[in-house]
Amino acid sequence: MPSRRFADPNVKSVFDAYPKPLRADLLHLRSLIFETAAEHNAIGDLVETLKWGQPAYHPAKPRTGSTLRIDAVKADPNGYAMYFHCQTTLVDTFRQLYPADFTFEGNRALRFSHRKPVPDDALKHCIALCLTYHLRPSPS
Repeated sequence: MPSRRFADPNVKSVFDAYPKPLRADLLHLRSLIFETAAEHNAIGDLVETLKWGQPAYHPAKPRTGSTLRIDAVKADPNGYAMYFHCQTTLVDTFRQLYPADFTFEGNRALRFSHRKPVPDDALKHCIALCLTYHLRPSPS
């Protein structure tokens, strides 16, 4: 998929500031996020913005999905992550569906390493679950 232009110059500046190898990894995650949204009519358009200084993505249509963020992991020069709202059940769901595919950080993130390929199909499923989170009945 060709790279998508940045609508917000502040988001572009954050990506430009990442070290080159991690920038490519994070741009790959960004592409997967936009690809996933385009493949699911229920998600619709995405808003790309900064939250806590991190690139963040959520559906433009309210009450569709939860916000996800991506960033380098400060304490690990080869690490980067996709962060989810910690008060959702998303990461627990991902852990049940893909226990061997990801490294989990508590109930808030999927961690990746520059030296290890990302399981794109599994990650796109996780992204879709996040971006449609409010469309499903909440667990009792």
